[in-house]
Amino acid sequence: MENPNKIGFSEVQRAARLSVAPMMDWTDRHCRYLHRQMSARALLYTEMVTSPALVRGGALHLLDHDPSEHPVALQLGGSDPAELAEAARIGAQAGYDEINLNVGCPSDRVQSGAFGAVLMKDAALVARCVTAMRRAVDVEITVKCRIGVDDQNPDEVLPEFLSRLVGAGVERVTIHARKAWLSGLSPKENRDVPPLDYPLVHRMKELFPNLHISLNGGITTLETAEVALDGGLDGVMIGRAAYHQPADILCQADRRIFGSGTDTTAEGVVEAMLPYIDAHLEAGGKLSAVTRHMLGLFAGRPGARIWRRVLSQNAHREGAGSALVRDALEQTMAQSALASRSAAV
Repeated sequence: MENPNKIGFSEVQRAARLSVAPMMDWTDRHCRYLHRQMSARALLYTEMVTSPALVRGGALHLLDHDPSEHPVALQLGGSDPAELAEAARIGAQAGYDEINLNVGCPSDRVQSGAFGAVLMKDAALVARCVTAMRRAVDVEITVKCRIGVDDQNPDEVLPEFLSRLVGAGVERVTIHARKAWLSGLSPKENRDVPPLDYPLVHRMKELFPNLHISLNGGITTLETAEVALDGGLDGVMIGRAAYHQPADILCQADRRIFGSGTDTTAEGVVEAMLPYIDAHLEAGGKLSAVTRHMLGLFAGRPGARIWRRVLSQNAHREGAGSALVRDALEQTMAQSALASRSAAV
């Protein structure tokens, strides 16, 4: 049965003008619901889900999502074409608007499974994977990759890699503009230590003008995103900044990045989350499962420390519910008002 919330290729591509990166342990369904309250337009991604977990493990609960999350994409990790095709079919059936193949993550957990960034070493295999996935589903198949790994020369490797993807029918990619060092650097270090090469990604857009290319890596403000878009790239994907200071990235995104829509506020987002929190608790969930994603809502603003402290110290307590979140908001707003009065004196 067709999912009425699923959106078409062109709409997903428009949404990809700004996306929130798939981040393991972070971009779960509660995080995505929070982000959707800030931006109606940005494309959201799941955490990476491995194809063996879906196909062999039957872990369909990993695909749970709220209808309001659309446009939302499922990121898969794997390296077996047939298994990835079946996982893509399961994901499309669950209602996701896009299926993305992870060829960028340098985590030990993905290297041990022979997928993620290590696949940059085998472009032919990646092409076979996406070909099989495209044959299995009607939704768009995309790829997220690095500019290279280890001792590879990105100027040589990346054009060849993208050429293989285009030949396999891929129309949209996201490029993290750093190499991944699979030995010698931790996953955390791989997010910061390898130098960024934005000019290389821009050159790839010149080489592949019909390929939708989104830039990822080191983008921490909407201003930086706007520069990349004005420079000719089709989209920007933001990771940690969208998680740690989501209001700075997402509350003005619809107006500034997409050219339409109304700005949202952190305060308004908290109010919008309260019914969701109540429903989550009524279903047997824990408050902290939701509020852990909300800790950065007031980052950089007066009252941010109070907000974080009230939630982080109390959300795990027995009986904690939306009243605690409302109390944290009231304390935060009181501190903000006090700071404003002090500044006016």
